[in-house]
Amino acid sequence: MIRGFMILLLCQLVGEIVARILSLPVPGPVVGMLMLWVVLSGRRSAPPWLHETAQGLLRHFPLLFVPAGVGIMVHIALLQREWLPLLMTLITSTLVTMIVTAAIMRFLLRRLR
Repeated sequence: MIRGFMILLLCQLVGEIVARILSLPVPGPVVGMLMLWVVLSGRRSAPPWLHETAQGLLRHFPLLFVPAGVGIMVHIALLQREWLPLLMTLITSTLVTMIVTAAIMRFLLRRLR
């Protein structure tokens, strides 16, 4: 499990370095995750030790929502003042996500035929 954590942290570090050197508008951990995805796609599967680490992290995934919940409670007054822009942002981003997902799905289905 230690080896899996080391690989994940190394991908995050390399992604952070690449994102900063290239001044990318994407967070370093996202770049690292994409790099890991490319490597694992080439292998067709994750090694068992990395799979075990990922499953361990996913089992405790709900704990990652606790800080967000605390942040909401701390900033409740701000949320009450700015509810309309937040609501509009949520609705717009949801619609855009659904449209892009549908377009990609149509493209992939056409390509599959």
